[in-house]
Order: sequence, then structure tokens, then C-alpha cells
Amino acid sequence: MKIPEEEVTLLEDYVSDSVDHSGLPAGKTSTGGWRSAWFIIGVEVAERFAYFGIACNLITYLTGPLGQSTATAAVNVNTWSGTASMLPILGAFVADAYLGRYRTIIVASLIYILGLGLLTLSASLIIMGLSEQRNNASAKPSIWVNTLFFCSLYLVAIGQGGHKPCVQAFGADQFDADEPKEVLARGSFFNWWFLSLSAGISLSIIVVAYVQENVNWAFGFGIPCLFMVMALAIFLLGRKIYRYPKGNREDVNSSNTFARIGRVFVVAFKNRKLRLEHSGLGLDQGLLEDGQSEKSKGRLNFLAKAMISREGVEPCSGRDVEDAKALVSRWTEESYRA
Repeated sequence: MKIPEEEVTLLEDYVSDSVDHSGLPAGKTSTGGWRSAWFIIGVEVAERFAYFGIACNLITYLTGPLGQSTATAAVNVNTWSGTASMLPILGAFVADAYLGRYRTIIVASLIYILGLGLLTLSASLIIMGLSEQRNNASAKPSIWVNTLFFCSLYLVAIGQGGHKPCVQAFGADQFDADEPKEVLARGSFFNWWFLSLSAGISLSIIVVAYVQENVNWAFGFGIPCLFMVMALAIFLLGRKIYRYPKGNREDVNSSNTFARIGRVFVVAFKNRKLRLEHSGLGLDQGLLEDGQSEKSKGRLNFLAKAMISREGVEPCSGRDVEDAKALVSRWTEESYRA
């Protein structure tokens, strides 16, 4: 049956696998592209400005107003930086399995703003406390002020953990992978992304660090907070023109990479007592759902047991098993290098 020309034209006006803010198919002319990408670039510039506004001068703040030794300050900075580097894994899981990229960015921005606001408050309290105890050279902030500072600092780390895995990917979602012109535009988007990101970091290191050391720390922490508030407002302005990727967030096993790979280890463990004997598609005690690929023979062969189909246990796909093997190999290689 031939599809009417009007319907073909109508179908070509929409982006496959994307919807608009109302949940309807995303129009090529009414959503996405550069006009929505600039909103996303803006929020990333502000986030990097805020993060490096804290990170670049943190050890100076710890050894100065907080009165910590250089060794203690170095440990605290490294612990915070390491935590901030690991949290994007959690942020990616939450975005893929539950909230989606758009909502995760909003929640992360709110946490970011809360952390920066409390950081500004703690710095103000420390400044006021030091000014009252100016005659006491050994005076240090109270325990509860220190607690407030570190809680706010780790809220900032949680906020960037939600931002980092989502913002760039959400920006790429604004370009249709099936449209040649938009594929080229997406490549250009990444160029502008890194240029803008670098500009935001450079501006933060120059301006915020100067304000912190030559004006006061509260004002120096307040500037990144103000930037994040403005960035979130600008990001929300683009809500009606964003393209949102389709996906069933309730089906965690099918939509989330971490869940899929994690399930391979769980199923392989449950099937650990079964024998993996490959002859065609048959096994002594089960049947391989996809068969065993050439790659799955040899190393890490125990993970192939996750493909065994038996009563009460749904088998994993061959692709999931191969992904799990690749991940284990990569972790082993990187651990050896470390």
C-alpha cells in the first residue's frame, strides 16, 4: 500500500526517537538544533565556572581562614576531588534509570545552588568570627561552622556529579543523527562546547581567584552561586524547544547500561554450577539464548553462563555478556597501570 505524499512529508518533518516538551514527536523546525544547543552550552559554562571557582583556590582557603595545616588541607582537597570525580557514575545511573537527562540536570543544578549558597554562608560566618577574634592569632572557626563548610562542599560535588554525565549528552540529543546537515552541526557543537567550557574555566580561575584573595571569600563563593542561578533560569527558558530522547525509564534492565552489565554478573553467579559445554546451541543443562560468539570463547568464559536459559532465570543477551567482558578487561588493565 502506497503512503500518501502528504503523510510522507509529515513524517519527514519529525525527528525519530525524540519528543518535545509535551511528549509529542519532536518537529525538526520547531525543536532542537543550534537554538536549543546554546542554552545547554550556557549552563555548562556556568557549571565549570562555579566548580573551578571553588576548586582552583580551595587549598588556600583551607590553610587560610579555616586554619588547617598544609598536609591536612591537601588530604581534604584530594578526598573531595576524588569524590567529585567518581560521582558522575552515580549521576549517569540515576539519569539513565530514573530521571532522564533533562530532569537530572535540573535536580543537579538545584543541589549545586544549595551547596554554593551554604558555602557562601559558611564563609561569611567564618569572616565574621575571625573579625571578632582579631586579637587572638590562634582563633579557629567553630566545629559547626567547619561542618557546614564541608557539607556544602560535598553538595557541590554531588551537583557536578549530576551535571557532568548529562549536559553534553543532552546537547548532542538536540541534533538528529539521521539528518546529514545536523550530523555536521553536532560535530561543530562539540568544538564550540570545548571552546566555551575552556573560556568558562579560564575566566573563573582569573576572576574568582582574584576576588577571593583580594576582596573576601564570601563574595568569591557568592559569584559562582549567582552564575548557577542565572544558568538554571536560562536553561529552563529553553524547555519548549528542547528535544527529549524517547526511553522507557521504568524498564531499568533495558535502558540502563549499569543495570544490564550488573545483571550479567548476577545471572552468571546464579548459573555458576551449570556446565558450559557448547555444541551448536545446546548445553547439558540449558540452552544459550544467542549462542556463544567467537569473542566469548576463552577468557572470562564464566560470564557466558549468564546466557544460559533455565527455569526461573531469564538469560542475558550475548551483547550484554560481551560488554561485561570488555568492562572487566578494561578495569583490569587500568588497575595494573595504576
